[in-house]
This record gives sequence, structure tokens and C-alpha cells, in this order.
Amino acid sequence: MSEEERGIKAYVLMVVEIGSDHEVAEKIKEIDDDVKVYTDLVFGEFDIVAVIEAPSIKKLDKVITKIRRLPGVLKTVTLVAS
Repeated sequence: MSEEERGIKAYVLMVVEIGSDHEVAEKIKEIDDDVKVYTDLVFGEFDIVAVIEAPSIKKLDKVITKIRRLPGVLKTVTLVAS
């Protein structure tokens, strides 16, 4: 199965400003209608984990760039599933 047929799945781990986790998680869900986005608030080194399913690596890149530009997002680490 090609990339176009199955799409790309990635996990984005985020550190956000204190107290902004709920707001950032909601904004992430509204970023793009062409991708599936699920978010969970977590405890530990990271504050939010987002699972993103995009139709292509190019689309994934655009979504992650938008996430990184959101107010309150301090750091991201992206893990692309194989």
C-alpha cells in the first residue's frame, strides 16, 4: 500500500505554557479539516500528545507548522509512525 493510500500518522508531543493546555488542545483540533487529530492531556515531561492522521507528508508538515505557531506552544517533538 502506498503513502497516498494509507496516509501518514504522527504523534506530536508538546510542552505548553502553564495553564494553557486545555485551550491549546482545543485549537489543535480545529487546525485543518483534511486531517484527523486526537489530543490527550498528559502528565510528565510533556503536557499534550496529539495523534495526527494526514493524507501526505506535505500535509502533515503544514499541520505541524501550524501547531508550532500556536500561542502557548513552547516545544514540540514529532514521531512519525512507520
